[in-house]
Amino acid sequence: QVQLVESGGGLVQAGGSLRLSCAASGFTFKTYCMKWYRQAPGKERELVARIDEVGISVYHIDSVKGRFVISRDNSKNTVDLQMNSLKPEDTAVYYCNAGRRCAVVDRSDYWGRGTQVTVSS
Repeated sequence: QVQLVESGGGLVQAGGSLRLSCAASGFTFKTYCMKWYRQAPGKERELVARIDEVGISVYHIDSVKGRFVISRDNSKNTVDLQMNSLKPEDTAVYYCNAGRRCAVVDRSDYWGRGTQVTVSS
């Protein structure tokens, strides 16, 4: 019943923008910390951005800081990732994550299936 469904991925030229969205259902969205992860081919999964339950505390990794912005809408049970000034190294599958704990990934966390982002040079 719990679902996280990512959308908005695609192919874009370097310097372009995409907006990813994650639609959540089957759990109390507003009590969960939300995160975006990504995994590039042959590389480890990495955290991209994190936002607390009420959307006050946000975190972005250095490589995307100033280019990406995470946001959430608790009235719609969605979390978005606005991606601007995209670079080829941003190419990856992007995953939505929901967890009770913001600082760590737990076995009880929920995950989406991912959406592909490809940035051409």
